[in-house]
This record gives sequence, structure tokens and C-alpha cells, in this order.
Amino acid sequence: MIGSPGTGLSNPARFLDIPEVLEHLFFPVSVDPGVSSGEIISIEVEKLIAIEAVLHFASASAPTIIFFHGNGETAYDYDDLGPFFIRMGINLFVADYRGYGTSGGEPTCSAMLEDAEELLVGLRRLREERGLSGALFVMGRSLGSAPALELAGRFTDQISGLIVESGFAHTYRLLITLGVDRSVLDPDKEMLVSNLEKMKKIAGPVLIIHGERDEIIPASDAIELYNASPAIDKEILLIPVAGHNTLFSLGLKEYLKAVSSFAFRLACR
Repeated sequence: MIGSPGTGLSNPARFLDIPEVLEHLFFPVSVDPGVSSGEIISIEVEKLIAIEAVLHFASASAPTIIFFHGNGETAYDYDDLGPFFIRMGINLFVADYRGYGTSGGEPTCSAMLEDAEELLVGLRRLREERGLSGALFVMGRSLGSAPALELAGRFTDQISGLIVESGFAHTYRLLITLGVDRSVLDPDKEMLVSNLEKMKKIAGPVLIIHGERDEIIPASDAIELYNASPAIDKEILLIPVAGHNTLFSLGLKEYLKAVSSFAFRLACR
């Protein structure tokens, strides 16, 4: 297990840690500890609470992507995708959330963002211990776009680029879509947790990938995130026909090509 210094952060998302939100937002999936196609890494994010991640390792000099998955998924679900990244020459580090997979604790909005920092610290320590020298990227799918944007905005000196896949722009709108009663959401605090507002402050390179027929998070969110980005170096890939959960099956070739091109172009700078 990789220890954590427990730095934490002043978390603006803590006001969303109420049952009326959490019961609609998180759908943790537990799995029995088992065999993965990658290496299972355990990182302590709080005393007696560890998050597990799966590292699909290509090489010490390869770019590394820390990947935050979508809801109702676990790090183990990416065992089929991991080998594709290895063949492209990219290390893929897929992180779980509290209560997901074999990780401890219960998921909350504030913990998801706080743990992202601890996972980054743990991954940085792992890279130092093993001599991993490639550029570091952060990527988030769907729910995972929130911690990915959080890290990209706060650790610009450590992260070479941000990839948002099927990500949401408007946090409140997504919560309402998922069934949260609008009355429990303080309108004065919406900007504190808005992915769109966070994107406006991220000047580093950005790649956005989205299905044109996403039925949960509309493709218009991807376009808004792209337009809000102040980055000089930014790209957007809209995959025709693909929905929220059919992006891989209907657009895997385009998806992988975009990620690989983005990562290696920036890694060579």
C-alpha cells in the first residue's frame, strides 16, 4: 500500500454531501478481490481507508494517464481496454472511488475530489519509486470528469494535458436529470461545483470526447466545455451515433487514435 500525507483541501463540494443528493448521484459497485489484467495498486487516502487502482503498464518512458471512471463502473471494468493502451505505448492508471470495486469507505462528493489529490500524490510517489519518466495526463469519464477537472485546475505544473470523455458541464442540471429535487440545491453555490466554471480556468491542453447521441449527458455539454476552455491547444471529438455507454463499441478506433495522438504530441514537447 502506498501511504498518503493526507494533505486534503478546502472542499467547496461538501454542501452536496447530503442523502438527497448522494442517493441519486452514486451507484457504487462492489467486487470481490480478484485477478486483473493489470497491477492492483492500493493507495491510502485517509486513515484506514484505501482506494484501489489498476495500473496497465506499457513502459517506464511511456506517457501515463490517471483515469477516473464513470458511475456504476469499477477499475476492473477497464481490464479489456487496458491492453489497448499498452499497445499504444501508454500507461493507464484506472482509479476507483470510495465504496467502488474493492475500495473502502462510502462515496461522497467531497471525498471524490479530496481523494483525487491523494491518488495523484500516490501515483507521483509510484512514478518516482519505479523511475517512470513519461508525461502525466489526467482523464475523466462521465462522473470522473469532476475529479479530473479538479486536478487539472489545481496541479497545472504536474499535468501535461486533460482529457474529458462524456463529461458534464452543468453539475446541477445533471443532478436534476438523475432525480435530485431542485429544492435541495442552493442556487448561490452552483458555481462552486460547476465543471463549466472550472474549465474556464484551465489553460493547459484539453481533449474532449463525446458521443453525439449521448442520452444522459448531451453532446451540447461537450461543446460548452470546449468553448469555455481558454486553452490555445484544445481539441474536440464527437463520435457519430454513439451514446453514453456505447462510445467504446461504436467509436473505439477514433477514441484511441485521438487519445494517442494527443498524449504523444504533448509528451514530445
